[in-house]
Amino acid sequence: MRRAGKQSDGAEVGVKNESAPAPARSANVRVGPAGWSYADWSGYAYPSRKPKGFHEATYLAEFFDTIEINTSFYNPIQPDHAKLWVERVSENRNFVFTAKMWQKFTHDPSPSDGDEKQVRAGFDVLREAGKLGAVLLQFPFSFHRTNETTTYLEGVLRRFADYPLVVEVRHATWNVLEVFELLRERGVGFCNIDQPVIGRSIAPSAELTGPVGYVRLHGRRYDTWFNDEAMVPSFERYNYLYSEEELRPWAMRTASIAEAAKDVFVITNNHYQAKGVVNALQLISMLKESKVKVPEPLRIQYPELEKIASERPKEPRLF
Repeated sequence: MRRAGKQSDGAEVGVKNESAPAPARSANVRVGPAGWSYADWSGYAYPSRKPKGFHEATYLAEFFDTIEINTSFYNPIQPDHAKLWVERVSENRNFVFTAKMWQKFTHDPSPSDGDEKQVRAGFDVLREAGKLGAVLLQFPFSFHRTNETTTYLEGVLRRFADYPLVVEVRHATWNVLEVFELLRERGVGFCNIDQPVIGRSIAPSAELTGPVGYVRLHGRRYDTWFNDEAMVPSFERYNYLYSEEELRPWAMRTASIAEAAKDVFVITNNHYQAKGVVNALQLISMLKESKVKVPEPLRIQYPELEKIASERPKEPRLF
């Protein structure tokens, strides 16, 4: 679902509605979806009838160089699962995961040493395999900047300083020079997000505070963003398809970030019915200024992908 006209783009970073230039070659820009295990992706991103041995991460690694692991937000990654995922994406040598930090460290004020040990067990498997591009600390909108919360954030950054960290904050109180300076001092990335800008929601940006640049697109469902899940299904928050016009400023921001970053990750979290997969492919096409490989089921569900598809449809169609 698209809510046109509710959010302006580009003014705060001086971008224009035009094709994005190719990003600087010094940065490795990877674009991909958030997560891969969604029942509603069957017949959209994935074939309705999956062949024997099918694994979602292996399939997506044919089209993308990154996926953000989101199950790690709800529970620590099991080391044996991490090993399996590394094997599943091994055919794509440029593929690197990013992973969300367990919510105990972003939504709970008193995580334990045991909690840290569990988190590290899975992350370390990915890191040792050279497949951990970033660890995302996703804080909620309710996490406002105060002396107390700033101190807490500094503590988490020290605790996991050996990982390539990125901080996502959603409240505008964090949009101040002092915060960016803190992150730069620690070599920690700032997550530039697209979300419904309501009240004190943080607005789109193109900040780079560490070697890792990060962008996350959540969609623009103004009507459901802050609704109670008991009233509105949770997936409706992410039921949004960006138009090409809405994506172009983000391609421009990504290209700007890539001029100085070592690595850049762009994650599409508008996951319902694989809309984030559609938009990730469109962003790759904009950034590379070329056509891209498109999953066959997806091009059937979203005909707008035909103009960027690098291959002809596998089956003839009747029009």
